[in-house]
Amino acid sequence: MKTHQDSGFTTRAVHESCGFSENTGAVMPPVYLTSTFENGNPSGFDYTRSGNPNFRLLQQSAASLEGAQFATCFASGVSAITAVVSTLKSGDLVVAEENVYGCTYRLFDKVFSKFGVQVRYVNLADEANWQVIRDTKPALVWLESPTNPLLKVVDIAGISAVAKEVGAPTVVDNTFASPYLQRPTELGATLSLSSTTKYTNGHSDCLGGIVATNDPAWQDKMIFAQKALGLQPSPFDAWLTARGQRTLALRMERHSANALDLASWLETRKGVKMVRYPFLPSHPQHALAKKQMKSGSGIFLAELDCSSEQALEFCRRLKLFTLAESLGGVESLICHPPTMTHASVPREVRHKVGIGDGLLRFSVGIEDVADLRRDIDETLKAILG
Repeated sequence: MKTHQDSGFTTRAVHESCGFSENTGAVMPPVYLTSTFENGNPSGFDYTRSGNPNFRLLQQSAASLEGAQFATCFASGVSAITAVVSTLKSGDLVVAEENVYGCTYRLFDKVFSKFGVQVRYVNLADEANWQVIRDTKPALVWLESPTNPLLKVVDIAGISAVAKEVGAPTVVDNTFASPYLQRPTELGATLSLSSTTKYTNGHSDCLGGIVATNDPAWQDKMIFAQKALGLQPSPFDAWLTARGQRTLALRMERHSANALDLASWLETRKGVKMVRYPFLPSHPQHALAKKQMKSGSGIFLAELDCSSEQALEFCRRLKLFTLAESLGGVESLICHPPTMTHASVPREVRHKVGIGDGLLRFSVGIEDVADLRRDIDETLKAILG
């Protein structure tokens, strides 16, 4: 059911992912668990690797929520990254924000480097470094905002404008914000990429990725990659993602409120060296975050004044925060980036960009915030005294 683009975000989230109900009246679409379709069917489907009703509904709704004309769904966030990077050729240069997701770094360093793709990592939160884009005229500018895990906020509109001066497309990994809080294509980016595994699905029960764009040529490239590289999700995972997407706005409001409450409180605690959250006044890019994002999302960082071993013990003692990879689910999780998400990044590189041994990443769920605060407080006392 296609709604008017002037409808509100949640109205579109609820209604845009419905369809294919003409003969049944089903309020929710079924899962189309079929690998192939009869030739000549009215909807034009032939083989699920190149299209499925669940893909089409998810892509239609995702594009609407991203404020973009097109979207393509993939099997995971890494699949979405692979789809974009696979469009490059040997000798191409990517200018990337220096603090990128560990798996993004690994893909560039261990996989695409073998095919001659070069990457130059730059602190793009510093406007003085944007000149690198003008000087090198890269094939692609790669951003995250907020970044994983340091929550740096970069000026998407400003960097996209500089990239356009030299004809370079800009891709923004929007996973930590979600389209409810930030829409990169509306800020000038060529591509908005997300791991829908996280906030978009929101229930930690499936993997997925999405790339949204207003550029028909890029959309053709993404559809080609989905089919030719076999990067498509399963119909059931696409169905789960569309289901989760319907409550995205409500969940993001609660995630953000809980995270701001906990981050503000934790900033006052002894034994905590640093707390980083985009909507805290202490955040280095606080003003930009307030301008660029609707709220601060559900992730905050805290660096404890302790060893890596003590930090891991803190994580294991928490009762309501599960020590686990990933983020963005309704349940609270905690991660120790040096030994988990960024373990593939060399130690000297981690320390250079600010990932210390006591750094913790909290993914705040939608539980009652008083319970979460008590859990953290009791565990801090047990570990740090």
